[in-house]
Amino acid sequence: MNDSSSRKKLRLSTIMSRKRKGQKIVALTAYDYSMARMLDEAAVDLLLVGDSAAMVVHGHENTLPITMETMLDHTAAVSRGCKYAFIVADMPFMSYQASHEQAITNAGRFIKDAGAEAVKIEGGLEVVDTARAIVRAGIPVMAHIGLSFQRIHEQSGAKVQGRKDAGQTYLLESALALEEAGAFSIILELIQDDVATEITKKLQIPTIGIGAGNACDGQILVTNDILGMYDRMQPKFVRRYANLGETIVKAAKDFGADVRSGSYPDDSETFSAK
Repeated sequence: MNDSSSRKKLRLSTIMSRKRKGQKIVALTAYDYSMARMLDEAAVDLLLVGDSAAMVVHGHENTLPITMETMLDHTAAVSRGCKYAFIVADMPFMSYQASHEQAITNAGRFIKDAGAEAVKIEGGLEVVDTARAIVRAGIPVMAHIGLSFQRIHEQSGAKVQGRKDAGQTYLLESALALEEAGAFSIILELIQDDVATEITKKLQIPTIGIGAGNACDGQILVTNDILGMYDRMQPKFVRRYANLGETIVKAAKDFGADVRSGSYPDDSETFSAK
């Protein structure tokens, strides 16, 4: 693990300045205290407490079922395990769509009760006013355009966005409008790479890609994916850096074999009378 003695807490201004300095932003998801501590020590810049927890932690088919209360619990756990990274909480489905009052109230809970430093909302032109309202309340907003699991039925599944002229125009107009509304960065998910490149060049705020090519100002992946701990979906853009799923299964099997054979616990692992 990296020496953290000289590291400082990353603030919003630092994240935003990375684009101007040409320094890529490193972002990963986190859902619990232990993982947050490890990713924080690995010098990850931004930790997203993603609603992807619905799938990789809770076993749902998509992100729609996860609730505010569950996301608040995940965010609070990540916050307790993090000293340096900038923490963004994903606002779950129907926690900000009903009204600006609802959006501000729920965004405020992530900041006040769970220790997040910003919130993320999904959508393009249709959520611009909501983003503006949250920002005006003093809460930083990360936008998210392209593939949206919260709109998975509307988008008819997980498809690459920006394939057609109308879609490209919508994505670019959405990005510019969200920047104007005060978003500090935008996640571009599953977007054709030339479209993501154009958006990145035209924005003053950083873009963070996931399946959107190499021109974005940073990249984010689901931590469980890069560690080989979730295999129900294996997108083309995911690079696997470990296969902890197999390691965990083997460790559990080895433990079971030792218990069944009676070799665990041995004398060194037993408290005997002195």
